[in-house]
Amino acid sequence: MVVPCPGTGDGNGKDIMKGQDILLLLKLVALQRQEQQLNGTESVRQWPELWQDWDITEEDELQQKGIIEFSGIEAWRESLYTVRALEKSTGISKTRIADSLKRCTDIGLAKKDRKYGVPRTNKKSLLEFIIYGIRYVFPVRMGELTRGIATSFAAPVLNQKLFSAGELFAVWPDERAKSKGLKVMPLFHTVPYAVRLDGDLYAMLALVDAIRLGNQREAGLAANMLEKMFTEV
Repeated sequence: MVVPCPGTGDGNGKDIMKGQDILLLLKLVALQRQEQQLNGTESVRQWPELWQDWDITEEDELQQKGIIEFSGIEAWRESLYTVRALEKSTGISKTRIADSLKRCTDIGLAKKDRKYGVPRTNKKSLLEFIIYGIRYVFPVRMGELTRGIATSFAAPVLNQKLFSAGELFAVWPDERAKSKGLKVMPLFHTVPYAVRLDGDLYAMLALVDAIRLGNQREAGLAANMLEKMFTEV
């Protein structure tokens, strides 16, 4: 079942942006960060191993290892940016990925890397949209108490900066998760699957939710942290 998400329109009844676009664009940023880490760029922060809010299965471990086990950076880059690989790492179908890349390229949020030929996120434009527009294009509110993956202020990327013990916090519904909180529907229904494979992606999506849910100070802190992640690559 696809989570219905509102999107911007062109006046002719056609959606220009969809929730999976944000997930895919952030995944491309995460992959670029991983490239920098593999190249030994010290400025790129590697998130700690304990970023999970769920029980890790053997299948998860194998998939995570598959991201970093490669025969060289060129082979890694060639294999991880294919539509098939992006489908495997995000849960978005190949057809939707192709449509999303075209849509985001058309509106200036994605571009092709001139040197390597792989899709890249236009990080400056995406950050601008997330900070100033995402809460209006993709509004969110918390629902009933449920089991799920902690997001927004309760996620590991933020919980020591804003979250207070005892507060009811936001979670993406997920039966495998350890936390209980108030339900927040993710930007796309495969988000819980995608973040289990990628700590950077989890951090960025949680920061986006903090911008969508928070007051001016809270959203500002999340925006600054997201900007730092973007500018490291």
